[in-house]
Amino acid sequence: MAAAHGQDPAVVNAKTIKVQFENDRVRVLEANLPPGVKEQVHSHPAYVIYVLQGGRYRNYASDGSVTEGELKTGEVLFREPLTHAAENIGDKPLHMILVELKGEKSKEAPTSR
Repeated sequence: MAAAHGQDPAVVNAKTIKVQFENDRVRVLEANLPPGVKEQVHSHPAYVIYVLQGGRYRNYASDGSVTEGELKTGEVLFREPLTHAAENIGDKPLHMILVELKGEKSKEAPTSR
């Protein structure tokens, strides 16, 4: 997956990820991932996720590891920069708002509130 580093999620996943707002400090994305759909590999800077509709997912990391998890509706998470692809393995759409942080040096932080 390393070859895809730097791929813009809103470009390579244009059917499921839309840019809702952007300025020189942040970019706000809305992601709607229907059941059974797997995204193309893409990269994010450090970002915050607000889960509007939760569900089960499978994550394909750039190091080749594959993990599964569940996002809960209303959950807010912080993520460090990463290159990955996600797949909705649940029975309902995953719907999230992602706020990507531009120009910030990432530091270790908790992954939940």
